[in-house]
Amino acid sequence: MANIFELFAKIAKKDITESKGIEYIIVGLGNYGQKYEMTRHNAGFMTIDRLAEKHSVKIQRYRFSSLTGECVISGHKVLLMKPQTYMNRSGIAVYEAADYYKLEPEKVIVFSDDVNLAPGKMRIRKSGSSGGQKGLQSIIENLDSEAFPRIRIGIGKSPTTMRWLTGSLAK
Repeated sequence: MANIFELFAKIAKKDITESKGIEYIIVGLGNYGQKYEMTRHNAGFMTIDRLAEKHSVKIQRYRFSSLTGECVISGHKVLLMKPQTYMNRSGIAVYEAADYYKLEPEKVIVFSDDVNLAPGKMRIRKSGSSGGQKGLQSIIENLDSEAFPRIRIGIGKSPTTMRWLTGSLAK
């Protein structure tokens, strides 16, 4: 399986621009607070943490009802976001950022958990329904579009340890 950074390269356009503004928003869905920190439904937050670590950026600036950080991935300036609205209201934060940067939904990439996938498996789609994931549904409603890429991270139907996620994304 390709690593996550190779997957981003496939999503990104081949022609790399020298734009000074944010070109993509990458959102990790989860719930804030120590109570939820290492729970399986925070797979999106954990993914953003690993991307931040890989690109030496701190996710600490509070903007758009989210903790954010900026970095460059595959030559594109990216805003990394961890909405602080609780997962079921993530669309509010995503809309604020997309509206501010005037980005189309296609430029918003969302990482979320998926109980219907085995732990550690991923499913990538350019668009589609929420599939019952309430954070994705909130984003669909607030952007008024299903046309945003999403990467669903399998967490399985029953609670499991999150060591597989923290270890596999750190590489």
